[in-house]
Amino acid sequence: MTKLRALLLAAAVALLLVAAARADDDAGAADECGAGGEAAQADRARAKSLKIAAFFSILVCGALGCLLPVLGRRVPALRPDGDVFFLIKAFAAGVILATGFIHILPDAFENLTSECLPAGGPWQDFPFAGLGAMVGAIGTLIVDTVATGYFTRLHLKKGPGAEVVAVAAAPTAAVADVEKQAPPHDGGEHEGHVPVHTHATHGHAHGSTALVAAVGGGEDDKEHTLRHRVISQVLELGIVVHSVIIGISLGASEDPSTIKPLVVALSFHQMFEGMGLGGCIVQAKFKARSIVTMVLFFCLTTPVGILIGIGISSGYNENSPTALIVEGLLNSVAAGILVYMALVDLLAEDFMNPRVQSRGKLQLGINVSMLVGAGLMSMLAKWA
Repeated sequence: MTKLRALLLAAAVALLLVAAARADDDAGAADECGAGGEAAQADRARAKSLKIAAFFSILVCGALGCLLPVLGRRVPALRPDGDVFFLIKAFAAGVILATGFIHILPDAFENLTSECLPAGGPWQDFPFAGLGAMVGAIGTLIVDTVATGYFTRLHLKKGPGAEVVAVAAAPTAAVADVEKQAPPHDGGEHEGHVPVHTHATHGHAHGSTALVAAVGGGEDDKEHTLRHRVISQVLELGIVVHSVIIGISLGASEDPSTIKPLVVALSFHQMFEGMGLGGCIVQAKFKARSIVTMVLFFCLTTPVGILIGIGISSGYNENSPTALIVEGLLNSVAAGILVYMALVDLLAEDFMNPRVQSRGKLQLGINVSMLVGAGLMSMLAKWA
């Protein structure tokens, strides 16, 4: 999975570099689709200093957001099994959801319906941004289920034998038998098991019952370890694609009035996204080396994109047809990935958790936390 992420990132950067190298054929023309006139030397110098500030600010804020949940494991109140962690994760999931809907998807529609695209092409007649988002969401679903199935089969092969296979193959039948055997009027203990069994057969489980049966141990431990390893890596992929694009766009800009508000907005943007990713990394229980790799991978994507943008700023035309199509398609797919991950793997899992369902105050708290995260991230769309 790590090699796949690196390969996709390299492909995305390569495509954007090709787009940057190809200025519009009519770049000399003074119209809105051309590369535009030369910026004043003073503006270029000021823009460069702002880009350097953006590099370090985004790097630090991204690392801070990603490391807060990771280092919070040593604080009892911030552990994954605590109520505060549920609130932080709901906030971060709201941020990721708003990123997909408010920040990325509208940009994709704008790019793929631009008047600068060839008039005779299909771009004005078909909603390619919506198609890209759908492909991203469906592709994430396929990767999610296939990866879960792979882990299931892998642990089944390593299991003690037919008994494990039988338990994993028919979890719903076992649940049905247990529920049938429970006396209808028996109080206390048997009644407490029903919500758990019901939740295990719910659609949001994504095969987690089979995983738990295959590897043994408690449900909370094994399910979170295996499921969140898939979730965290797919989520990082969606975030990374978008981060590279915004980094290159910022680095290629020569207008200080445009860069200045972006520095603050994108710093908070990266910090909030890092909190969401960091929460998934904590629940995945990676080894220290894997945690460091994933955190560095996330923290460096936007700063590296800024450096690439600075390097190609002299020949980059963001309104060239190739740049618009490449950025629009990548943004639409990234939006689909983030929307799916936020709704299915982050929010739905926690909102359907028996602990949340049985506690009204906690349920209200995570709803408010989600709305606050989505609201704050939506406000940032005014500047970034």
